[in-house]
Amino acid sequence: MVSIKDVAERAGVSVATVSNSLNRPDRVSVTTRARVLSVIDELGYVRSESARQLRAGHSRILALLVLDMGNPFFVDVARGVEAAARDEGLGVMLCNSGQDPEAEALYLSLFAEQRVRGVLVTPSDVSGANLDSLRRQGIPSVLVDRKVDSGQACSVAVDDVAGGALAVRHLLERGHRSIGFVTGPGSLTQCLDRRTGARTALHEHGLDDDALGVLEVPALDVASGRDAGARLLGLPTRPSAVFCANDLLALGLLQALFAAGVRVPEDIALVGYDDIEFAAAAAVPLTSVRQPAFRIGRKAAELVLAESDPGAEHTHQQVIYEPELVVRRSSLPEAR
Repeated sequence: MVSIKDVAERAGVSVATVSNSLNRPDRVSVTTRARVLSVIDELGYVRSESARQLRAGHSRILALLVLDMGNPFFVDVARGVEAAARDEGLGVMLCNSGQDPEAEALYLSLFAEQRVRGVLVTPSDVSGANLDSLRRQGIPSVLVDRKVDSGQACSVAVDDVAGGALAVRHLLERGHRSIGFVTGPGSLTQCLDRRTGARTALHEHGLDDDALGVLEVPALDVASGRDAGARLLGLPTRPSAVFCANDLLALGLLQALFAAGVRVPEDIALVGYDDIEFAAAAAVPLTSVRQPAFRIGRKAAELVLAESDPGAEHTHQQVIYEPELVVRRSSLPEAR
């Protein structure tokens, strides 16, 4: 393996000059750096990232830990993180907790061992204990798709209470008075906030919480949406509209309704959440509450990079974006 000493000898410079040519080009002349880079190309030298990491105390990697990489929402978040990291010459390590606090703890431990530049995480552990160990080790972290009330960390999220209210308010304005809410585990803050928003809209229209029939499922995926559809179809009295906590649930529910010959939106109106790409491409285009996933990811990465800069003062920020209702065919006809 070609070493930095080999490059220095061939170029007729010191090892320090080779290092400066790579890491601090302003400290060497243009001619010298060009000669060093030419030799690097000639010899095929690849610098040791592990050695550089030992000197710097951290790597050139951002870590992103999400709840479910099968959800296109998190794919778009990852794209935003990648864009911000690429602008700074950094890479991204992407991991999936699967909504499992134990898996989350293992990945966060791995990130600490690798001395990543910063961690972006959508936590599955509601206690926050897993993130405490990162803070003790001085590794900056930003919560993604999750609000933080304290000033212990930065966070970037959408106002999910407002989003839930948007969805149910839309259905109420279409005349619906019996609305189902298909949601994920009650431990997920996003689901709880969307339910709170849904009930807020009911109260605005003089209805109580009983007007919202809640069906809780174990995961926010298409299979769970199909299961919710089977449960919905078995009810003695079906709601005239359903709001789903994300689009994957809504698409699974749509499949179950179609298979049973239930028409959307004529028999049951349907609203999802996230506005993933597949929402507009569904057999019945899906009304959905849009989250700016790419912007969320990019902003979160910018915040963690700012916090990891040792030469800058940093104040934790809680960034909250406003959701947007995108109305499509799945909720359009008037209620019966």
